[in-house]
Amino acid sequence: MFLTPLHPSESAYMLTHGLAALGGDSLSSIDVPLKNGGFGQTSRRDNWWLQPLAVFLGLSTFIVYSTWAAFQGDHYRHLGYLSPFYSPEIFGSEHAWFGPKPAWWPGWMPFSAALLILWAPGGFRFTCYYYRGAYYKAFWADPIACSVGEPRKSYCGEQSFPLIIQNIHRYFLYLALIFIVLLAHDVWLAMWFPDGFGIGVGTLILAANTVLLGSYTLGCHSLRHLVGGRFDLISKSPLRKKAYDGSSCLNKRHMRFAWLSLFSVGFSDLYVRLCSMGIWHDWRIF
Repeated sequence: MFLTPLHPSESAYMLTHGLAALGGDSLSSIDVPLKNGGFGQTSRRDNWWLQPLAVFLGLSTFIVYSTWAAFQGDHYRHLGYLSPFYSPEIFGSEHAWFGPKPAWWPGWMPFSAALLILWAPGGFRFTCYYYRGAYYKAFWADPIACSVGEPRKSYCGEQSFPLIIQNIHRYFLYLALIFIVLLAHDVWLAMWFPDGFGIGVGTLILAANTVLLGSYTLGCHSLRHLVGGRFDLISKSPLRKKAYDGSSCLNKRHMRFAWLSLFSVGFSDLYVRLCSMGIWHDWRIF
């Protein structure tokens, strides 16, 4: 015996009247949308477009500023302050690990110490589980919001190039953890001035940035899985259980820390840059 597939209109009729037969006349007015609308079409009456628009503007602003700052190659140090965009400074100045610009650097390519290191924290953010969902909606409209028509009808997932590259997020995590240690060391250096130990506004800004970046990194989904998510009975290891609970606590606020740390790292560079240019003056607290 073979069953003939029903037309969508017939399916809707049977579903509506079938429910009505079970529950009474109050169910006879159920609306069952079965057709996908065009891009942006929706029955939602709320301002669903505000969130993807805010994400688009926020990420675009950061991308433009960070790209501009990375290619400047100057004004990234002030006293003991080092911009997080340029930390660690491998090459670039007398304070760098290996001295000034290397001789092997191509002459046609603009040199900046930031270009040597930003790929690591940038790759960590770009492949972040939260950011992927955020910029898929804001930039690719895939989907732009729940129950809103998409510009495409098919979904390929992240199983083919180039999106399959997103799976290397866990490896960028290892690098990001190293950067947190390096930034913490920068905070220590920011406490030393020509006349000795002290605290300035820049010290507090760099410290706050490190705390926010650390909270964002330690709450990463991949780290949470590494410390305990792959075990069936994590309670048998008390130390691992505490690490898992700590990462889970930060993970609950992962979106918040993602945005706060994005703002703090950009503002930290701006503060050091403007102080180095003499536009702003760092206030010494003690």
